[in-house]
Amino acid sequence: MAVSALPQTMDALSRRASMLRDSLRRSQGNTDGMVAILGTFDHRLSALEAAMRPTQVRTHAIRTAHENIDRTIKAADSILSQFDLARRAEATILRGPHEDLESYLEAVDVLKGIVRFFSSNKNFKSSEGVLYHVNNLLSKSTLKIEEEFKQLMSNYSKPIEPDRLFDCLPKSLRPTKGDNENDGAGRSEHPSKGLETAIYRTPTLIPPRVLPLMNDIAQQLVQAGNQQSCYKIYRDSRASALEVSLRKLGVERLSKDDVQKMQWEALEARIGNWIHFMRIAVKLLLAGERQICDQVFDGVNFNKGHCFAELTANSVVTLLSFGDAVARSKRSPEKLFVLLDMYEVMRELQSEIEIIFEGKPCSEMREAALGLTKRLAQTAQETFTDFEESVEKDASKTIVHDGTVHPLTSYVINYVKFLFDYQTTLKLLFQEFDNSSDAESQLAVVTTRIMQALQNNLDGKSKQYKDPALTYLFLMNNIHYMVRSVRRSEAKDILGDDWIQRHRRIVQQNANQYKRVAWAKILQTLSVQGAGSTGDLSSSGVSRATIKERFKSFNMQFEELHGKQSQWIVPDQELRESLRLAVAEVLLPAYRSFIKRFGNLVENGKNPQKYVRYSPEAVDQLLGQFFEGQQWAEQKR
Repeated sequence: MAVSALPQTMDALSRRASMLRDSLRRSQGNTDGMVAILGTFDHRLSALEAAMRPTQVRTHAIRTAHENIDRTIKAADSILSQFDLARRAEATILRGPHEDLESYLEAVDVLKGIVRFFSSNKNFKSSEGVLYHVNNLLSKSTLKIEEEFKQLMSNYSKPIEPDRLFDCLPKSLRPTKGDNENDGAGRSEHPSKGLETAIYRTPTLIPPRVLPLMNDIAQQLVQAGNQQSCYKIYRDSRASALEVSLRKLGVERLSKDDVQKMQWEALEARIGNWIHFMRIAVKLLLAGERQICDQVFDGVNFNKGHCFAELTANSVVTLLSFGDAVARSKRSPEKLFVLLDMYEVMRELQSEIEIIFEGKPCSEMREAALGLTKRLAQTAQETFTDFEESVEKDASKTIVHDGTVHPLTSYVINYVKFLFDYQTTLKLLFQEFDNSSDAESQLAVVTTRIMQALQNNLDGKSKQYKDPALTYLFLMNNIHYMVRSVRRSEAKDILGDDWIQRHRRIVQQNANQYKRVAWAKILQTLSVQGAGSTGDLSSSGVSRATIKERFKSFNMQFEELHGKQSQWIVPDQELRESLRLAVAEVLLPAYRSFIKRFGNLVENGKNPQKYVRYSPEAVDQLLGQFFEGQQWAEQKR
């Protein structure tokens, strides 16, 4: 069956192949026809393009012409607008800056813009003429701006009255009613304490609204090449205002000779004022000057550091001259505290001086201030050493006849007390010259040396007394005063308990020596020993004459002791009572015993009151008058 079907399949395939060949022939005919048609199109397009080329050329030329015309019109508009701007700016320039300085400066900026425009478009036919005219206007404007800057600086560079400066101070430093310039208004004995957080308000040296205008003018002058005139105008105006402000405040230049001629009270007042003026000058005036200098020349290509250095130079020299004169003048102990005050204020202001006078141009000011600080420290330290030597070598012939505290003792102790008000400053002072050791231990060493120098001097002065009892009383009083003063002051923490205990023992030793020397003789009179040929003094074996002599001797000695020692002084009440009690504890028992034992030998005789003149109670009462420093009127029993 499969074989019989094969011829039919072959016929079918043959027919399909024949149909494919017919289709291919027709497709080839269509292709050839399309190629022929496209060939004619190409020929026609080439002809059309050739025909349109002249039109395209003309169209491009027209388009280019339009673009050129647009550019020309725009350029003409720009030029015309520049001419319009120049015309308006010229009118403003010719009117001058007095009426409206801001508009004037804006007009100058406009002219500069016109110069830039024509300088970059020199192919314009009128560029050179316009540039010449505008540059001429700018030259005129520069002269007028310079005049205006000079006028502004003159108008707003007025000295500041002291009252305005005082209003900028912290309340604690403002002068009170009744103060005047020579009183050092607003000062305290130790003014630097508590001022670390005090608020100072920088004064308005130039109104804030004017500063931007000054900045614009400075910018214009510098850009125009007139920086030298700008420099001079600003420097001279501000320097004059600063110097006059300081002069009105009371600052003046003084030499070492001027200081040397002053009485101490006048010099002390001047130093107090100087400390006050230094704070005002640095924290208010110089800080304010730096602020406005930075604002006026902000963004200006200008050496403002040199300008500021020059405008402040004379004022700084004047300010520091007085401190330098004091530091170089003859040293004396009373100057130590004012030197420390001056040193303190220079240390306090040092960081602000570094900020205000920053930069290389101001290095001389910084160095001058630092130099004065070191010089004051050096002089203070030398004065400290001088004081120690003067205490030990004090040769004053002043004798305190009543044995009380010597003026030198109270002077030195008060001096040391004042020194401890300056503990922080003294520690800084010691570190200026020796960083290797602890500042507090240095202070302790120095204080101990001063106290020892005083004690050595007092030992020498005590030898001036002819009465040995008064010698010991004098030493007891003075060393007790030293100990008591140290215990009640900050010196206690520096000198330590060992020093206090050691010197309390010295006080007690002198009290014991006084008691021994002053009362040994009278106690010997009341002794039952030493009756001479009579042998042992007893109620049965002693002569009445001997007893009478003993009573008469006691009366005479006690009256003599009372007469002298009631004029002597023990100023400390506790010590005075203690000394009286110590005397009473040895005298009264001996006297009572003597009266009890031998009183009957004279009481039964003639005129007994002539011999037993004082009862033990009367003696005790009279002992209460000892060391009061008063004249004694004889009191009878």
